[in-house]
Amino acid sequence: MSLSRKRKKQLRKLQKQANTLWESQQVLVGEAAKVAREAGNQLGNYSREHVQPAVQHSYAQYAAPYVDKSVRATRKVYNGALIPAAGAVVGGALSVWDAANDTRERIAHGRGVNLDLSSVKKNAAKYGKKATKTFQSRAALPEPKKKRGAGGVIALVLGVAAAAGVLYAAWQTLRADDELWVADDPLRAPDA
Repeated sequence: MSLSRKRKKQLRKLQKQANTLWESQQVLVGEAAKVAREAGNQLGNYSREHVQPAVQHSYAQYAAPYVDKSVRATRKVYNGALIPAAGAVVGGALSVWDAANDTRERIAHGRGVNLDLSSVKKNAAKYGKKATKTFQSRAALPEPKKKRGAGGVIALVLGVAAAAGVLYAAWQTLRADDELWVADDPLRAPDA
């Protein structure tokens, strides 16, 4: 089954038109890629010059004081209550250890254990009250400060929204876009 000359001529003409269209599309896609790269560069410049300073200023003005305040409060509780309480617990455990060692020594040397139940009860109550008072005074937490106002909450929400906008813009710029795909061999027409 061979084609007539007229059909062959029409097919060659169609192939030539397809090649011309393919070449023009490759040029157009190349120009679109240049425009997209320049748009990405401009977006990065805008982000560096306008968005980033605004976000940093908002953070410094609204969020940083609360972060600093919480760090100071945490440090105060840690240094003022937690470490002294842990020291008291460790000191109590070591004193019990020493008492047990003293008792073992007395038993080993034949002196025995002197158990006067009333004096043991008295001493235990006295030491217990003293340890409880010391622990409570060291572990007392500062009174809670005034809660964050509406302005602080609004500023925090706006700062988070601005950061999300910047991240979304960066994602849109850097994502793989199938429409901007450029063929490996831009001047070769697809096989028909």
